[in-house]
Amino acid sequence: MEDDADIYDGIRAQFPLTFGKQQKSQTPLEAIHNATRRSTTGSNNNKKKKTSDDLLSLSSSSKAWLDSLRNSKPPNPNDSVIGPPRPAPVPGEDDDAMVGPPRPPPASGGSGGGDDDDDDDDDVMVGPPRPPPASGDDDDEDVMIGPPKPPVEPSSDSDADTEEENRYRIPMSNEIILKGHTKIVSALAIDQSGSRVLSGSYDYSVRMFDFQGMNARLQSFRQLEPFEGHQVRNLSWSPTSDKFLCVTGSAQAKIYDRDGLTLGEFVKGDMYIRDLKNTKGHISGLTCGEWHPKTKETILTSSEDGSLRIWDVNDFKSQKQVIKPKLARPGRIPVTTCAWDREGKCIAGGIGDGSVQIWNLKPGWGSRPDIYIEKSHSDDITGLKFSSDGKILLSRSFDGSLKVWDLRQIKAPLKVFDDLPNHYAQTNIAFSPDEQLFLTGTSVEKESTTGGLLCFYDCSKLELVQRVGISPTCSVVQCAWHPRLNQIFATAGDRSQGGTHVLYDPTLSERGALVCVARAPRKKSIDDFEAPPVIHNPHALPLFRDQPSRKRQREKILKDPVKSHKPELPITGPGHGGRLGTTKGSLLTQYLLKQGGMIKETWMEEDPREAILKYADVAAKDPKFIAPAYAATQPEPVFAKSDSDDEEK
Repeated sequence: MEDDADIYDGIRAQFPLTFGKQQKSQTPLEAIHNATRRSTTGSNNNKKKKTSDDLLSLSSSSKAWLDSLRNSKPPNPNDSVIGPPRPAPVPGEDDDAMVGPPRPPPASGGSGGGDDDDDDDDDVMVGPPRPPPASGDDDDEDVMIGPPKPPVEPSSDSDADTEEENRYRIPMSNEIILKGHTKIVSALAIDQSGSRVLSGSYDYSVRMFDFQGMNARLQSFRQLEPFEGHQVRNLSWSPTSDKFLCVTGSAQAKIYDRDGLTLGEFVKGDMYIRDLKNTKGHISGLTCGEWHPKTKETILTSSEDGSLRIWDVNDFKSQKQVIKPKLARPGRIPVTTCAWDREGKCIAGGIGDGSVQIWNLKPGWGSRPDIYIEKSHSDDITGLKFSSDGKILLSRSFDGSLKVWDLRQIKAPLKVFDDLPNHYAQTNIAFSPDEQLFLTGTSVEKESTTGGLLCFYDCSKLELVQRVGISPTCSVVQCAWHPRLNQIFATAGDRSQGGTHVLYDPTLSERGALVCVARAPRKKSIDDFEAPPVIHNPHALPLFRDQPSRKRQREKILKDPVKSHKPELPITGPGHGGRLGTTKGSLLTQYLLKQGGMIKETWMEEDPREAILKYADVAAKDPKFIAPAYAATQPEPVFAKSDSDDEEK
């Protein structure tokens, strides 16, 4: 065997190192996740006081992993000594940590050996030394004489913090960003399996991401522009995840299949019909839309025309139901947002007058709301969310507040969370999978230094749990916590950029971001080289080139009075330069005749009828203007004679 190995090495040495199949070096997963790990400096405003060693914005599993690395170092024996310094070691004894005065010598050989064994097994003892036992049977280690052992404060605090973190288990130790938009991302949708993510933006486009097909470059596999010149305001997957709804600023919502192909577009209503119930569709821009959570054929949309409509996916020509909200006075007030409950038996709408109205889907139901919360917010409502049991409703508004409502008692909210700036009409609220927490995003203000935050609240205690910094300059609009992936999605951006931030924990999350981050992009080979094609434009040749525009040259010629042969315009006002003005007549002869009295303006004093008839005899005797051939055939004019004395005078 050794000879064969030597022969192989000798032959292999004759070939270059790149010859043959080379084994690719695999990057360990730990190094990959370290590259996406969030920084330890974050904004964390927990109500509970944290120690200086606590890492902000880290989950319990990540903190435990870091603590294990810290504790893996060899302990320093000098750190565990309390009290006077340790005396010189006695040969034959163990090097355990000793606190207090030195150990007394053993009373006897037999019993002393047993005591040494007991002392070696005991923990560090604080206080005076243990007296020798009266008999050999008194070996109970629980009996301690002296003051009790003081608690170790750092370990107790860390244990309490770990218990608090483990209670919520927020996966946010690592982060990736799905980029591609040039403006803020205003819409987000993740399918039921968590494999595909949709993001819509104010740049009028929708990007589709596939976790199973993406690599570490995190590029979208398809880009759509649903309606040219209209912002994308909401996206929603069907319950079977085979279609998705796209709501833009136009009056028509669109349905796409899973691969991004257009399946249909809902009809637009007649804007000249005043009664909205008689129109076949919305007549103004849409504000929100959501697919039915259970039925794959039903869709709910809201619009600026002041109505909510329920559609059937199989019929794009007309809606199934029109809902007109209750208003204090007749008019059209926009419906800013809408939402289904978990079972699809209830509809909630946020009205532009600040009210929240809820309708129960039951036989014979109409536009009259079953629950009417008047003036729930002082500004437009941007997001509504039902709890799974349908008893709790969360509302988010432009007024910078988040309110928790108990639908059994709607006179006043259970809790109001203020100081949550909101500048975007698509800012929403989301629940955690177990509904222990709910979260929302904040917008960036001009003079603020906190940036865009993701705020987590406890559902039972109704208090702030944690604030996670997403971006120092970008506002957070949409957020979602996927139950299967156990990953948190948050869309952010500003006027020049936008992206979807995905927070995950390698020990708590599944699939999703973990799959694409671990997949390295394929390296380019020499076989992938493609020469850029040379495109010859025929209009670039002089033969096919268009003549240059002579517009400026023509304008210049028109301004030149000599080249344009333009006659001189009569001057206005007094004359100058040898020319007479228009004050005394434009011509010299007119001026002279007027001054000499030869031209008299008598037309204002004469009767036009008499001025014409005085030429009647001349025209009859000498028909100058009529040919002689028609003189005999022309009828004689007969003028009516006046019977009135007044007219004769």
